[in-house]
Amino acid sequence: MTGEEIMSFIEDKRYNELRGTLAELNEADIAAVLEDLPKEIQLKTFRLLPKDMAADVFAFLPTDVEQDIITSLTDTEATAIIDNLMADDAADLMEEMPASVVKKLLSHASPDTRRDINHLLKFPEDSAGSIMTVEFVDLRENLSVAEAIDRIRKTGIDRETINNCYVLDSARRLIGMVALRTLILSRADALIRDIMEENVISVDTLMDQEEVAHMISKYDFSTIPVVDSEKRLVGIITVDDIIDIIQEEATEDIQKMAAILPSDDPYDKMSPFELWKKRIGWLLLLMVSATFTGRIITSYESAMGAYIILAAFIPQLMDTGGNCGSQTSTTVIRALSLNEISFKDILKVVWKEFRTAIICGGTLAVANFVKLLIIDRADPTVALVVCLTMICAVVCANLAGCMLPMIAKRFGFDPAVMASPMLTTIIDAVTLSIYFQVAVHVLNIGA
Repeated sequence: MTGEEIMSFIEDKRYNELRGTLAELNEADIAAVLEDLPKEIQLKTFRLLPKDMAADVFAFLPTDVEQDIITSLTDTEATAIIDNLMADDAADLMEEMPASVVKKLLSHASPDTRRDINHLLKFPEDSAGSIMTVEFVDLRENLSVAEAIDRIRKTGIDRETINNCYVLDSARRLIGMVALRTLILSRADALIRDIMEENVISVDTLMDQEEVAHMISKYDFSTIPVVDSEKRLVGIITVDDIIDIIQEEATEDIQKMAAILPSDDPYDKMSPFELWKKRIGWLLLLMVSATFTGRIITSYESAMGAYIILAAFIPQLMDTGGNCGSQTSTTVIRALSLNEISFKDILKVVWKEFRTAIICGGTLAVANFVKLLIIDRADPTVALVVCLTMICAVVCANLAGCMLPMIAKRFGFDPAVMASPMLTTIIDAVTLSIYFQVAVHVLNIGA
């Protein structure tokens, strides 16, 4: 169904027909259509959704649309949505809402919902505790399989997932895990303690969400339990939340690598002024840092005066160095984000990139030398200067591209900040310095 079709139903006042049509669609598809509707039609359509679908559709909507809808609903309608949302989704919504609205919504929510939301909101942003859900199935080790399945039937309807059930002791400490598949395939009189997996991998409530994503990816989990400092189970994190986190983290890294301040807002929701605020700081910094490049060229005026042809190859050398640095930094930053390497591997990485740079630089230099002599018909000595500089520039770019992100990571900074264009600005200055030094010594001209 398209937005135009929904608007047609609304204009013709065929509300019952629209409600029936919406009931047959997937919740995610409905949310995608709602997102693009005008606000007035958006609210009318949402109110037509069957009650058992409304909360599920709401959870798929972008945060700004959620806020528009929840603040436009009556107290009774808003409370029904909040009470039917999973606790982690409700907590995410509350984090983005004005304090006055949050207070109002929580005052009307059920005691259990209010308790769960407040529990999640106390954890630091981007921690495991802030993204977990408290709706999970827990079992005791002395239950039989039949008793466990009966408990799941009674409580599972309100849980995020029942695929993995966690076994707790009397102090609610995590002691094991049993999959629903195992329960179904086991004898009805078998005890949970005999069929559960005892070595359960869990995460702490304060662990960074990016580390949680790495663990779920590493072990190929669909859920992972979250425990407090006393190893008591307080929640679980499901893979659907991790997918959202991976997308957020990847977007943030891409923005930082492009020298843009990260933003949670989608591009089509941002005004030109908001985009200006995200970009202008880095642009000013890079513009000022680029003055070093101009100073280097100015300081070698005599070399440029004696061999004007040298100026023609500056863009080529700077582009080559910048491209090599960007390739290396992107590769290393990705390896760091996937925990394939760490700071302790810096010497191994530097040695690998040095050898790679020699091979790449040599290949580029030979190809460029042939091109300069045959196509550009340049002086062989000038061609030698350009090609020697190219090798040195590629080596320096590769070394800088691998070391700077690793050093940044070591001191607690985001390695993505050291990617292009910051790295390119540094490499440009280094490349020009090498170029003119090589020219001075090979061509015997004064600086």
